[in-house]
Amino acid sequence: MQQIIKLDTTKKDKSNKTGKNNSSLDQKVEYKANDSVKMSADKNIVYLYGNARVVYGDFELDAGYIRYDKKQNSIFARGVKDPKTGRYAGRPIFKSGTDGTAIADSIFYNSETTKAKVYGVFSEQEGGFFSGGQSKKQIDDELHIKNVMYSTCNLPHPHFGLMISKGVVTEKQIITGPVYMIIEDIPTFLGLPFAFFPKQNKRTSGVILPTPGEDATRGFFLQNGGYYIGLNDYWDAKLLGSIYTNGSYETNLLSNYTKRYKYNGNINLAYASFKDGLEGTEAFKNPTKNFSINWSHSQNANANPGTTFSASVRLVSTGRKGYYKNTAAGTTYDINTIATNSTSSSISYAKAYSNGMNFSLAASSDQTLSTRAISLRLPEMTFNVPTFNPFSSKNAVGEQKWYQKITVGYSLQGTNRIDTFDSLLFQNDGLKRLRSGFSHNIPINMSFTALKYLNFSLGGTYNEVWNFQSVTRRYTSYADNTYSFREDTISGFKRAGSYSFSTSMSTKIYGRRDFSPTGKIQALRHVMTPNVSFSYSPDFTKAGAGPFRPAIDQNGNQIYTSGQPLKYSIFDGMAQPGSFGGPNASIGFGLDNTVELKVRNKNDTTGTGSKKIPIIQGLSFSGSYNFLAPSYKLSTIGFSGRSQFTDKLGINYNGTLDPYALKDTTVNGQIMKIREDRLFFQKNKFLPRLTNFGFSFDYSLNPEALKRKNAANDKLGEAANKKGMTDIQSEQLAAISRDPNAFVDFNIPWNFSFSYSFQYANDGNISTISNTLNFNGDVNLTPKWKVTFNSGYDFKNNGLTPMNLAIYRDLHCWDMSVNWVPFGAYRSYSLTIKVKASILQDLKLSKRQGFYNTYR
Repeated sequence: MQQIIKLDTTKKDKSNKTGKNNSSLDQKVEYKANDSVKMSADKNIVYLYGNARVVYGDFELDAGYIRYDKKQNSIFARGVKDPKTGRYAGRPIFKSGTDGTAIADSIFYNSETTKAKVYGVFSEQEGGFFSGGQSKKQIDDELHIKNVMYSTCNLPHPHFGLMISKGVVTEKQIITGPVYMIIEDIPTFLGLPFAFFPKQNKRTSGVILPTPGEDATRGFFLQNGGYYIGLNDYWDAKLLGSIYTNGSYETNLLSNYTKRYKYNGNINLAYASFKDGLEGTEAFKNPTKNFSINWSHSQNANANPGTTFSASVRLVSTGRKGYYKNTAAGTTYDINTIATNSTSSSISYAKAYSNGMNFSLAASSDQTLSTRAISLRLPEMTFNVPTFNPFSSKNAVGEQKWYQKITVGYSLQGTNRIDTFDSLLFQNDGLKRLRSGFSHNIPINMSFTALKYLNFSLGGTYNEVWNFQSVTRRYTSYADNTYSFREDTISGFKRAGSYSFSTSMSTKIYGRRDFSPTGKIQALRHVMTPNVSFSYSPDFTKAGAGPFRPAIDQNGNQIYTSGQPLKYSIFDGMAQPGSFGGPNASIGFGLDNTVELKVRNKNDTTGTGSKKIPIIQGLSFSGSYNFLAPSYKLSTIGFSGRSQFTDKLGINYNGTLDPYALKDTTVNGQIMKIREDRLFFQKNKFLPRLTNFGFSFDYSLNPEALKRKNAANDKLGEAANKKGMTDIQSEQLAAISRDPNAFVDFNIPWNFSFSYSFQYANDGNISTISNTLNFNGDVNLTPKWKVTFNSGYDFKNNGLTPMNLAIYRDLHCWDMSVNWVPFGAYRSYSLTIKVKASILQDLKLSKRQGFYNTYR
């Protein structure tokens, strides 16, 4: 019903009449009708029948019947009753100035004074709908209303609403007399003797009502109550707080900002103080303090082409009672968030140049919540030059000569890093833990084809590291052939370089077996891609060469371990430790396999169609043999692949084969098996030993439903990145990202999916097996009822992992949700009935009870 009606000035029927009123405003009144246009004898009154239209200045009116009185400057419009169906159709649809389009049962309008009377109006105003009653527009643009229903339900006969017995609507406010709520045509006792509603075209400040409930540990509570502050059109803020009867409390500051087509982001600062245990205990007297800092910023891709700036910051208090565990994930009871043991943050700036070079600058951190370890990189810098042909001309024609195929590249990385614990970070010597350095990488390569089918690559790489700190160790040896050392960090510039050479060859081998063209299986195709490589690098671990130094004890003697001289790198633990290995002259080998079946397509009605089924996708084996290694020259052989058995089921698998045999040895009085430098066939073994193996798969009974849901989420993400979003949309999208169950699509009738992973490991003495199974799904019991669930199975404890059940009811303009965690340390339930529209987000009924216990 909210349609935009534009005046078509290019197509006018023969009944169009243009007149000029007698008012001093001297404005034209344009009118037309599809059925007929009649006039009174004195031609002062015009009667318009059938899709009638009148345009006067910025006032537009369409109706089934319109009467225009030129002398009185008045316009009356109403609908007409269909003689066949008896329905009242052709209701007046009108628009005045910048006001939205409205529909009514009838309207009287004075074209000179611009006064109007409207009966049975239905119009949309800033997310809300006015319907019924009478409205009278005054000359000063004030609107007097009587018995008008205000609701966020978009039906002409709404399911609920606020009945305004009488009121005055101005440009910036609505002042009413008695107001009461009506639900399904039943008046309720919820009402006010008078009310005042701000009416502005921008966000305004207001109170946010809290949600009551009960927690088994902290008592009754009022959660997330506070105040909303509409700062301006681009920035807002919410101050929220929660209080508990045992004296615990939480505070939050949430802010969203956006600039259309430029950028958007949000900030969330949280602080909590929780008292645990019984009153009078130390845990109760000394509450646990927790904090959380979250900042997200994204730039529109088209805002500044070639330059990007983004931020994703998440810092929380750590330890056994960190923020997530102590606050039950910010009172969301989200199991995945509570189990989080690490967080990462980054702020990055990147610039891409027209010649292909790019530069980036980033600051990042990684936290391990259980150990309180933190790693800061402030900042990291990278600069890359794309590979280019230094000996090839841009205007070269014909086939390239061999030296014109040589390519060279360059990359630079700078790092400032601090690895410490959060309790030591801000001490006086905190900055002394800073490690700074640069690394340079220059690859040189040349590729060519020989004998038509063999692809060769020849090249080398030079690496150099610069560090502004280094270490020195002072060793002490003891009579029992043991030793210890003291390490000191020394400031000063140190550099070291390394290089390597390599060559590789690869090709493809095709195999095909055809079967009967009338059979179900028509052909089998096998593609093998073998590759062989050779690499060489000298020994960069020699004491005195490069960054390595000999381990000398207090007497000036060399320390030996296992008959070999001990040495250390002065770059151990520095910003750029480099890649300085022992002597290497190795052959690498690999084999990649793809197997496909060509089968008859049952869905092809001609009987001649076929389709391909990938049986094995990328089954690869790889290993190497180092001629210069003192022992164990042959590496382990790794393999991985994927098999797609049906459109719904695919399996990923991987493993490692150890070619070395085992022998028995005695360790601390126990016989154990260890590797010996003898290959498996030297001990009459037919196959190498399988040391680990794993496979995983996921399966969806309704993959089309999953595709639709992912496509919808991708579309939302693209809209956020390219077109910009309002702060309400950004907040709702962030809520969906945090809780996927917040987005319920009733157009998807059902879905059930699960994932399973299996891991096996055996070192010759102990074998371990781990299994993980997770499942989730949803089903529409009716077109308006949906049930969702997610859980898993713990094979170690032989039981279900914490389960979450949710029930949703679509009530058109309202919705109802029930969330239940039936068992586990974080069992809880909540019931919420609320209005869908955000403009009445506080019109809700909530009940919540949690059983979070810090002692579990």
